[in-house]
Formats: sequence, C-alpha cells, structure tokens
Amino acid sequence: MFKGSMVALVTPFRNGKVDGLALKQLVEFHIKSGTAALVPCGTTGESATLSYAEHDEVIERTVEYAKGRIPVIAGTGSNSTEEAIALTKHAKSSGAAASLQVSPYYNRPTQKGLYLHFKAIAESVDIPIILYNIASRTGVNIEPETMAKLSQVKGIIGVKEASGSLEQMARIKKSCGKDFLLISGDDALTLPVMAIGGVGIISVVANIIPKDVALMCSAFDKGDIKKSEKLHYGMLDLVKAMFVETNPIPVKTAMGLLKMCDPEIRLPLCEMLPENKDKLVKALKEYKLL
Repeated sequence: MFKGSMVALVTPFRNGKVDGLALKQLVEFHIKSGTAALVPCGTTGESATLSYAEHDEVIERTVEYAKGRIPVIAGTGSNSTEEAIALTKHAKSSGAAASLQVSPYYNRPTQKGLYLHFKAIAESVDIPIILYNIASRTGVNIEPETMAKLSQVKGIIGVKEASGSLEQMARIKKSCGKDFLLISGDDALTLPVMAIGGVGIISVVANIIPKDVALMCSAFDKGDIKKSEKLHYGMLDLVKAMFVETNPIPVKTAMGLLKMCDPEIRLPLCEMLPENKDKLVKALKEYKLL
C-alpha cells in the first residue's frame, strides 16, 4: 500500500493563513501525476510552525480532497509522547491511512526512551505507523538495534530513513525483516535505497516533478534499471538545489516561481539569499521547468 513516490507535501500559506484552495489544487496535481501517497504535516509541511488547529485542519483537508484515491500518511510526531498520541488519534479519526512519527527532537531521549515513546503511540492508536529517522533535525539517531525491536511492535510497519547512511539502512533492512518498509528520506538516495530493498521515497522534489519521481520508482520496480538510472541522474542537480538552504525554503520558492502556490513561509524560516535563489533558478531552467 505504501510504496513508490510519496510526496512530503508543502503547506501552502496566503496572508498568514493555510491556503485551502491551493492545497486542494496540489492534491489534485499529485493524484493526476502518479504520486502514490500524500504526506502532510511533516518537515516540508512546516509542521513546527502550525498551530494545533492548523495541523488538524491540514490533515483533515488533505484526506477530504484525496477522497480515498491515494492514501494520506499524516505527520503526527512530537517530542511529547502525549501530544504525539493526541495528534495521531485525530489523524485516525480524520481518515488518514497511516501516521509518520518523527523521532522526539530537542529532549534527546535514550534508545530505551525512543523505544518506549514509539511503543506507547502504537499501543494507543490503531493506525499503521511509519517511523521517521532524521538525526540531523532531531539530534538523536534510532539505532538499527532499536529499529529491530520496534519492528516487532504491532502497528509499526516501516521507517522513513533520512540518516544518509546506506550501511545503516542495509542493517535495518537485514534486521527488521522483509515486511518492514524501508523508505528513503533523501531524494538523492532513492535509487540506491531501492536497490537494497527499499520500497520508495517520501520526497521533497516530488512537490515539483511528481511524474518523474513516480516514473523512476515504477521503472525500478519493473526491472527497467536503465530508465530508472537515467531519471535518477537527470534530477540530481535539481535535488541538490532543493537543499541549498533549509528545507522547505527552496521548494516553496520554486513552487512560487512555477506558479504552483504562494511561496510564503513562516518565521524563523525566511526568504532565500539572492545567490542561492540564483542557483535554484539555474537548476529549474536546466531541468526545463522555467
């Protein structure tokens, strides 16, 4: 159910508010473009600056607009276990197909604390849970040994791995069993991750090139390695441009340039430096998007 190109959906804003019309248009765009799942309220969705009401609203609207055509994996993680449980309960009641649970950030739990945190959420809400391991953001890595223990918890079905370490991902795949979903969290590593048993990507760049990311994943699944490699290498420079500043600043800026939605972001994120915006524009032109 959860495989292929899954988009880490931006949250469109206009005049400081969630832009519901733009969100609806983005959902339709992704469904028509072959995106396999929508992932609202993650890092790319600026979840850290959404109010509780906005967080719930974005998930509700995404589920409503998707109309069951593709699954919605709701970002409902927190560094407070009780808060994560509350957000996840709401996502389930809204009709989300699964929950994406980022590692608790700032308070830097031990491996035992990570295990108990995710186990408590899984036991409190009957919804498939995909862990999100991104130590560069959270300050703590879910070690493969901890991941293996978590894979035995009912309801925890996989991980979005953004450690950047293929060795760690291979160890996770080896220790967690064939049914545990290994999902790339880095656009530049999608193809290598699929080559070691991954099922796809929760993608930033798919916000602007969903067809190409979907085609790359499906080509690999069909055994057309040459086609998937061509697509992979073709998008590498664009992927690099998506991270020339902190995500989601570049992708939101790109979407504004492409008239997909307003590029508005929330402080403490801010407008790109001119020299970095020039790099982004160059990459968009080279990819023939501009």
